[in-house]
Amino acid sequence: MADLPAITNNPDVRFLGRLLGDVIRAYGGEELYRRTEYIRAASVDRHRGAGAEVDLGLDRLSLDETLDFVRGFMLFSMLANLAEDRQGVAAEPGADVAAAIARLAGEGIDRATIVALLDQALIAPVLTAHPTEVRRKSMIDHRNRIAQLMAARDRGVAVTSDGDDVEQAIARQIALLWQTRVLRRERLYVTDEVETALSYLRDVFLPVLPGLYQRWDRALGERVPSFLKPGSWIGGDRDGNPNVVAESLTTALAKSCEAVLGHYLDAVHALGAELSISTEHVAVSPDLQALADASGDGAPSRADEPYRRALSGIYARLAATHLALTGKPAPRPGALTGKPYADAAALRRDLVVIAHALAEEAGGPLASGGALGRLIRAVDTFGFHLATLDLRQNSAVHERTVAEMLKIAGVADDYLALDEAARVDLLRAELANARPLVSPYATYSDDTASELAILRAAAAAHARYGPACIRQYVVSMAKSVSDLLEVHLMLKEVGLYRPGDPPSAAIMAVPLFETVSDLEAAPGIMTDWFALPEIAAIAQARGVQEVMIGYSDSNKDGGYLTSTWQLSRASEALVPVFAAAGIGLQLFHGRGGSVGRGGGSAFAAIRAQPPGTVQGRIRITEQGEVIAAKYGTRESATTNLEAIAAATLLASLEPPALSDADAARFGAAMDDVSAAAFAAYRGLVYETEGFRTFFRQMTPIAEIANLKIGSRPASRKKSDAIEDLRAIPWVFSWAQARVMLPGWYGVGQALAGFADKALLREMAESWPLFAATLANMEQVMAKADMRIAERYAALVEDRELADAIFPRIRDGYDLTRDGLLEVTGQSRLLEKNPALDASIRLRLPYIEPLNLLQIELMKRHRAGEEDDRVAEGILLSINAIATALRNSG
Repeated sequence: MADLPAITNNPDVRFLGRLLGDVIRAYGGEELYRRTEYIRAASVDRHRGAGAEVDLGLDRLSLDETLDFVRGFMLFSMLANLAEDRQGVAAEPGADVAAAIARLAGEGIDRATIVALLDQALIAPVLTAHPTEVRRKSMIDHRNRIAQLMAARDRGVAVTSDGDDVEQAIARQIALLWQTRVLRRERLYVTDEVETALSYLRDVFLPVLPGLYQRWDRALGERVPSFLKPGSWIGGDRDGNPNVVAESLTTALAKSCEAVLGHYLDAVHALGAELSISTEHVAVSPDLQALADASGDGAPSRADEPYRRALSGIYARLAATHLALTGKPAPRPGALTGKPYADAAALRRDLVVIAHALAEEAGGPLASGGALGRLIRAVDTFGFHLATLDLRQNSAVHERTVAEMLKIAGVADDYLALDEAARVDLLRAELANARPLVSPYATYSDDTASELAILRAAAAAHARYGPACIRQYVVSMAKSVSDLLEVHLMLKEVGLYRPGDPPSAAIMAVPLFETVSDLEAAPGIMTDWFALPEIAAIAQARGVQEVMIGYSDSNKDGGYLTSTWQLSRASEALVPVFAAAGIGLQLFHGRGGSVGRGGGSAFAAIRAQPPGTVQGRIRITEQGEVIAAKYGTRESATTNLEAIAAATLLASLEPPALSDADAARFGAAMDDVSAAAFAAYRGLVYETEGFRTFFRQMTPIAEIANLKIGSRPASRKKSDAIEDLRAIPWVFSWAQARVMLPGWYGVGQALAGFADKALLREMAESWPLFAATLANMEQVMAKADMRIAERYAALVEDRELADAIFPRIRDGYDLTRDGLLEVTGQSRLLEKNPALDASIRLRLPYIEPLNLLQIELMKRHRAGEEDDRVAEGILLSINAIATALRNSG
């Protein structure tokens, strides 16, 4: 697109924008190109201050031209995102392990201390299927291919390995993007989500993590434990999604196993080609010779090549393992037959024999890791399961399931009528009894039968793939000890909880505290949980107990500032509870992509955690569009995995940023600010008459439901209440309307009402939590636009209602912006973050025309216009705006 040099200094944006313009001209025609270019230039002028009188010419677009225009702007935003990622716009200084080690050394913390921490550490990015990724996988694949070609261009490569001119190949991929259907015609199924997650795990995590470990080994001067491992919810998360059933779990695990075994088979095959070492030149260890002799490889051509013979035997056993675990023959069957490996540890032992034999050869170059070292690391990290799969379900479902089990077994006629103490007593008694409750001769409701089927599938998976395939069972909306005991009772039915002295649980029940009141109650619930002797024994034997804290629902419940503060307060309050019980704390952070759902810099967020709450162990959800942004390419995955590893080291080992006195002083101030923000937010969202109607008519919440971007419903219940709406469409809708309300509302009133502004400025300068909170809020406010939001408010049918509510939102925005600038010492938003400021300013002229078109199309659609192109235009505009905003859901 022609005038890009005037609005960006990023050469990649200019290059890709020019190619996109060429593609639009070639495939859309000169007229479409000229109209698109006119609208783009006019919008840029408008954002440079030419004024609202600049005519964008949107009303002169036909419906067909509208669809093509929106598609073009969406593709530009996608390419701009790619260019910025490549240029490191989002990169953070010091966000790598080597830099963290150097920083810690400067604070007197040596490498031995770091390695000791890593001996018991666990860092797990957990991929989820939360529906915030609006792009089809086909679009993402073309985008990733462009990224690969751009990397080749950076290296000076003029021609690809296939003989194509690199720049022409990039243009070809952009042309394919232009001709690829943007919208899904059918809703996503769980199997689709499994396949999408698998593509990241197989194509990115599998090759990237072993290489990262080699880098970390060099940085620390020794082989570090495999402390960073991926997880997944996809196929195991049933909370509010009736489409996830036992077959989903079985399919997800089977496909993961097939992918990781295929990777191992390829790696062993490649090693066999590489390790041509002959006994005519070297002596080999007795262990290696024994492994070679046991292989069954008697080929005369390899009689003097024990490494190859040993690897032939390993390959044969891996192929047998592939057949045993997947039911399919290996993709490249070998000539030998072997006995399947019992587990990944057995495979590792054979590989280590080869590694030790190479190391014993005078410590030469072959003693270093290389491909064999990376394969051993992969087996350590991924086992036979690839990624640990969590189970998740709502506590209300467990209550009903357990009630039915107990009633049919004749144990309790009305479990749901019991108070908490009676429930706990009954559940503990049943957990101490080895007798099963479920009878194969009884008839159960469909819901209960489905829950029991999932658990049987989990037990079968443990037997098949090993216990690492499923370790956690997350209980959504956990509010009591009985909510966790119910999970144990269900696990007992399939042998995953065993009574005894002490009892054992192969899967950990993990409470998810989501609302503000739940977060406040968390320390008390965990105190009561550990007070049960059998539970304390299980947790002490395991060494850790996980607690999940939810960012999304706490934000929807209490607003951004209160959510952030209560999450921190709850985390901090859990530390003494766990210390008293002698059990390690492992927090699982349920973060989304948008600031309203816990998004923002993971590096800054982890470093801002309260002292004592990390200690080397942290799990974090990676959701929707964030997965593609962070892990879409191997380069971006490397950067982001480095960042969370480095942040975890720093958060665990650095001295606290605040003295006890400052922490108490700042905490007291934050209590007051949070309370005021909470009152303002609740006053608007939950206590203003008609707000529900205002929200549903102002935003495209109804239209978003037609996007087909996930397998689960938008609401937990058949209700239009905000309480029942999932946090994702709540945040997504406000982002589309350029209000971004969940990311800031209430903060302005709180800052304005706090008298000691000097204290707030001190907090912003000295306290990582407050600084990160304000930085995330500042980013989302920079993407908001009250002028555009007011146009969306005009969609509300009751003008009196709109005129009563929207000015409160607009005034709240002004208050929040002014308060933020005063506290941070800036004259405008993002003044101290010029790279992010430039990034957002680049895309604003592209978003405004999309918003204006979306409003017009929504008017027509809601007025009853039945042309399919109107509905398609709305969905395309939603897709385009979400792409431009990057983290809108």
